[in-house]
Amino acid sequence: MDGLYEQFRIALHSVWRRRWLALAVAWGLCLAGWLVIALIPNIYQSRARVFAQMQSILPEQIGITAAERQRDLLRVKQTLTSTENLEKVVRRTDLNQLVASDRDLAAQVEALRENIDIVAQQDNLFEISATSGIAGFSNAENARTAAAIVQNLLDLFVEENLSGNRAETGETLAFLDEELRQRQSELQQAEQRRMEFEARFLAALPGQGSIAERVSAARVELAGIEQQLVAERNALNAIRSQMAGTPPTIAMPGYASAGGPGYAGAQIAALEGQLTQFKAKGWTDSHPDVLSVRSQIARLQQQAASDGVGGSGAGSTPNPAYVSMGSMAAEKEARVAAASARKAQLESGLAQISSLQTSQPDAAAEQARLDRDYEVLRRQYEELLGKREQVSLRSDVQTKTDAIDFRIIDPPSRPAVPAAPNRPLLLSMILLVAIAGGIGTAFAKAQLQTTFPTQNRLEQATGLPVLGSVREIFTAEALAGHRQRLKWFVGAGGALAASYALLMLVEFWQRSTVA
Repeated sequence: MDGLYEQFRIALHSVWRRRWLALAVAWGLCLAGWLVIALIPNIYQSRARVFAQMQSILPEQIGITAAERQRDLLRVKQTLTSTENLEKVVRRTDLNQLVASDRDLAAQVEALRENIDIVAQQDNLFEISATSGIAGFSNAENARTAAAIVQNLLDLFVEENLSGNRAETGETLAFLDEELRQRQSELQQAEQRRMEFEARFLAALPGQGSIAERVSAARVELAGIEQQLVAERNALNAIRSQMAGTPPTIAMPGYASAGGPGYAGAQIAALEGQLTQFKAKGWTDSHPDVLSVRSQIARLQQQAASDGVGGSGAGSTPNPAYVSMGSMAAEKEARVAAASARKAQLESGLAQISSLQTSQPDAAAEQARLDRDYEVLRRQYEELLGKREQVSLRSDVQTKTDAIDFRIIDPPSRPAVPAAPNRPLLLSMILLVAIAGGIGTAFAKAQLQTTFPTQNRLEQATGLPVLGSVREIFTAEALAGHRQRLKWFVGAGGALAASYALLMLVEFWQRSTVA
């Protein structure tokens, strides 16, 4: 410890002997550093925090998802620093004083873009900050400019969110309306071409679809009609055979009252009519109803024979069975005629299609192309119509409701303290560095000189014993001069400290004037 103390005392003594050099170096470093700091313009920063949240009830019901809303906010954040918006900011603030041409405007826009920072701090919370350090502006003007930049950015933020999406929606609706009109016209033309093709070649064939599908449907229908014709003709022939064996009239003796003469004949005629209807339905002779009717007819015939049916005074009346069979025959003939006409129509249509396929082998391909074009246009039209309704609903929501819950958490305030440079800190650091530099310079010079401050240092340097030392003796005049130089040194050091204090006082006074 004694050795270290001795070394420190020696170093301090060597610096003190060169104190004027240390003070001069300190003064020089302070003047140079403080001058550089004075030339640096103050940079003022203004901040604001805003909360912007998309409405989350109705928009989600119409398909505006949360991710889409976040993309909208990010898009607004990006467009705030676009050239167009920054030009608006320049025109609305004191920066417009620096613009004399389009080149100056472009330079101010680029500088402003570098001085603006927009940060998403949390969900839906944004911080907008801007700095202003124009060399030609005073501190008050720079502070006012920084606050004005942030305020105008907030105004643009509101404009982008409240009106930007609605304008974009209106443009989208206009575009979709134009596309719908074009698709509708094309769809009508395609439908007209399909109708003309069907009228030319497919009018006689049943069903819908392609030529092959219609030909297949026509053949199936033709086979069914042929089977129907066979059945109807067989039934008509059976009715005609029964009519040939049935008398058109029957004899009715006397008054055919119940239990009186001719009553049995009338009952026989009615039962025979029922029997004819049963046979027309296809019932066989073993059917219970047919057997019952035949039994009644046989009984009534025996009764008529015992009553002397066919004697004198007998009359005639139309046979009900014959009349009924005549009506059934007429109905069957009408069905046969209708089926024959339909068969002829189908055969004609098939013949026409066969001729078409022979003369125009690409007719099927043409129909397929027409159908394909029509379906594509119809699907596109329906998709566009659905999108148009969706966009229209969104437009109504954006127009009739607030799309964004926008609140300013921290409004932009006029900064009172420059964000950079931190002059009090820099002035203090320059002073400390200058003092350290002066002391270091004096110590370094002491190490370079070949003088020895003590007897022990001389012995260590030479390796020889020192026989003695002589102390310096100051006269009264020398002591007076020494005291005078000490006063000058203290005054020079005090002047340095006073300069530092004055600079600090000026700095804080300027800050108070800005506030």
